[in-house]
Amino acid sequence: MRVWQVVGVGLVLSSIVHPGSMASAADRPQWGTRHTRNMVSDETGLPESFDPKSGRNIRWTAALGTECYSTPVVANGRVLIGTNNNEPRDPRHQGDRGVMMCFHESDGSLAWQLVVPKLEGDIFLDWPNAGMCSPATVEGDRVYTVTNRNEAVCLDLAGMANGNDGPFRDEGRHAVPNGEPPIEPSATDADILWLFDLRAGAGVRPHDAAHSSMLIDGPFLYLNTSNGLTSKHDGVERPEAPSLIVLTKDRGEFVAQDGERIGPRIFHSTWSSPALAEIDGRRLILFCGGDGVVYSFRALSEVPASRVFLERVWRFDCDPEAPKENVHRYIRNRRVSPSNIKSMPVFHQGRVYVTVGGDIWWGKHQSWLKCIDATKTGDITREGLVWSYDLGRHCCSTPAVHEGLVYVADCDGKVHCVDAETGQAHWVHDAGGEIWASTLVADGKVYIGTRRGDFWVLAAGKQKRVLSSVRLDSAIHASPVAANGTLYVATMTRLYAIQEGKSFTPSSGENKAQHAASPSR
Repeated sequence: MRVWQVVGVGLVLSSIVHPGSMASAADRPQWGTRHTRNMVSDETGLPESFDPKSGRNIRWTAALGTECYSTPVVANGRVLIGTNNNEPRDPRHQGDRGVMMCFHESDGSLAWQLVVPKLEGDIFLDWPNAGMCSPATVEGDRVYTVTNRNEAVCLDLAGMANGNDGPFRDEGRHAVPNGEPPIEPSATDADILWLFDLRAGAGVRPHDAAHSSMLIDGPFLYLNTSNGLTSKHDGVERPEAPSLIVLTKDRGEFVAQDGERIGPRIFHSTWSSPALAEIDGRRLILFCGGDGVVYSFRALSEVPASRVFLERVWRFDCDPEAPKENVHRYIRNRRVSPSNIKSMPVFHQGRVYVTVGGDIWWGKHQSWLKCIDATKTGDITREGLVWSYDLGRHCCSTPAVHEGLVYVADCDGKVHCVDAETGQAHWVHDAGGEIWASTLVADGKVYIGTRRGDFWVLAAGKQKRVLSSVRLDSAIHASPVAANGTLYVATMTRLYAIQEGKSFTPSSGENKAQHAASPSR
């Protein structure tokens, strides 16, 4: 698999507040709805169409690199998104790098950027040009993300503009490859407060790309590790490494991990980010392993004195008839193989909704949307299944559950509207191109982009109705995000801030990219 293949799993902006204050209710500081990961927004007044060529209903656009697999997040007047360095914003940073850009929400100008060199030696650790794939998570004036080097970092939302804060002071060396002299950080560089290296600290070997959206619960950060296959795809190099770990958010201390020994059963990698559920007063961490199993763990209530294993509450095998032993014998087997999960689990009204299936590049041509009863305990593989719905050949999209309906896209380019109670389809829409992104439901609309570069707006509800479609400048892998009256859509090369009634006039430097985008259908 390639890093650029990871983040279809695939994946948040108008009133301005100062960094350091708490995020406003209309911000989207995390990928998906806070805790539950549901791809639904309460925003209203969002446009049902826009025109990149004329600038109609476009507030601003911002150039990214040449590849983007990261969904934007919006908090405290900032918009953060991962990309690569193939269009350098700073001449001191040259060559292939992972980059997280932080833009001003008001006008799309660059506030600062985190620039991280590639991992050396093996391209399957950090695939060329894939950039930084992990979405950020923001709380107050702190940004939490995972770099392309599989480092969990805590950043200052203000960047270096207010000085170099925190115990980490070696940003100048961290920003350059091994053997090169450090640079002097500038006001447009990121300020790293602390850093935890998952390879050194948790024994992980990332595969293709590190991709994780951290979940915050009290003083803790829960994150998947991206542990995966060897470069030959013949097994897991670090089978003993954890798939889910817990860090303290103040200092990045490694305090807990799963004890499920998932490693030997990982069919490709561990790319699904955790969610949180609250059931009968219990706080549960929901996690999808690279073995196609959904796990539920009791959330930590206090910082342990020493590292602990998370207590499992239940497990649900999404593909119980699939091979369970020596799973890597089935690499390249398109008829029989284990399943894996690239999407996030969504918790809604006592149930978990998740997509699962054969791996896009190595596994069988089957995928499903599963609905699980999250109130049970133990091995709930049989008794916990509420319903199962067949999707296309593969799926890496996270569902959106809203008003009794589940909206989900698959890699065949189909958008499905499914009854949340029965699992029966109300409608299916052919978007005409492969989909890795997730649907967003907001303001009575369903927003979704395709790898062909088409962005679709459909009416939410039991009757299918197409509101608009527009061809953008390049492929879309990021999920659309709504915050503060604005819809954010990222292509491989550009971030669009879309707002009803706005009109954007491209500058001469942006004409080339804008003219590549034209309305269709």
